[in-house]
Amino acid sequence: MGKDYYEILGVAKSASKDEVKKAFREKAHLYHPDKKDGDEKKFKEINEAYQVLGNEEKRKQYDQFGSTFDQQGGFGGGMNWDDFMKYARQGGGGATYSNVDFGDLGDILSEMFGGGFGFGGSKSRAQTRSRGRDIEVDLQLDFKEAVFGTEKNIELYKLVICDHCKGNGAEPGTKITECKTCQGKGQVQQVQQTFLGRIQTMSVCPDCQGEGKTYETPCSKCGGQGRIKEKKQIKIKVPAGVDNGMTIKMSGEGEAGLRGASNSDLYVHLRVVSDDYFKRQGDDIITQEEISFSQAALGDKIPIKTLDDEVKLKIPAGIQSGKVLSLKGKGIPRFQRSGRGDHLVEIIVKTPQKLNRQQKKILEELNKAGL
Repeated sequence: MGKDYYEILGVAKSASKDEVKKAFREKAHLYHPDKKDGDEKKFKEINEAYQVLGNEEKRKQYDQFGSTFDQQGGFGGGMNWDDFMKYARQGGGGATYSNVDFGDLGDILSEMFGGGFGFGGSKSRAQTRSRGRDIEVDLQLDFKEAVFGTEKNIELYKLVICDHCKGNGAEPGTKITECKTCQGKGQVQQVQQTFLGRIQTMSVCPDCQGEGKTYETPCSKCGGQGRIKEKKQIKIKVPAGVDNGMTIKMSGEGEAGLRGASNSDLYVHLRVVSDDYFKRQGDDIITQEEISFSQAALGDKIPIKTLDDEVKLKIPAGIQSGKVLSLKGKGIPRFQRSGRGDHLVEIIVKTPQKLNRQQKKILEELNKAGL
């Protein structure tokens, strides 16, 4: 039996959108899990109900199909409950989830949660400081570089840790003291009045930018930021078997964080140039080889160029055009797995377009013989 979302929110089936929203606000106020008497299970249920009844299209589907209605977990776009609560605790902002449209819910969450870091919960000083910005780059690979792996060097102009102050933002020799505003915590407490009542949130200390320390003189090279822009050479190790469109994540190779905060990550998007001869299908390689009538009828051994070297492929007598023969283990190395795919050879029996007298006479004799 499906859930009765109208019963969960305590509204009639004829309730207007404003009545649904009002009921959600009241239930959220009552069951919010960060309140002393909250109930996360019930809070999850009312959010799920509002995701449906607060959306005109979903509500029509729910009214039509009832217990068979499937809204993919209640949040859409692959978002789970933990993701939703993370979004919620950012006040309906500060986080993005593809294919998710919260509509009015985003505004309600913003009112509920105040856009802060949580509800009296704490974060470490490192978490409150500004992490570096992620970097994304495209890297072009030749076909065989993707097959067998390679190493590439790229140059990035990015924020790196200041070598003068070592990232702390203070001029060397300057006295560094505990921040008086936050008492070294890197964050300050704020209390906001919302429809849920008084909500306590934490935010980055405006004086020390989350570091918990202050200094008399800022670094003369970076101006107190703890980072500067420089050109850096990055070596990228591309594993064997990668394919076009894959992304390599290089942790910590993005931009440096503010005043010693953590580095971000580098995302390398692979663009593989196609090959005129070899065609890829998963871990297999596909090629085509033409043979003559006589080779098809009598069988033969023909040279085949593989990814590694040239090999002889046995053509069985009587083979038909379009038949696919396999060279085991001559394909693509399996990405992050052992073994290789196969090299698949499609045989094309070539029909001659121009015949000399001798060839024509031979074929006529074969035709008389029933071949």
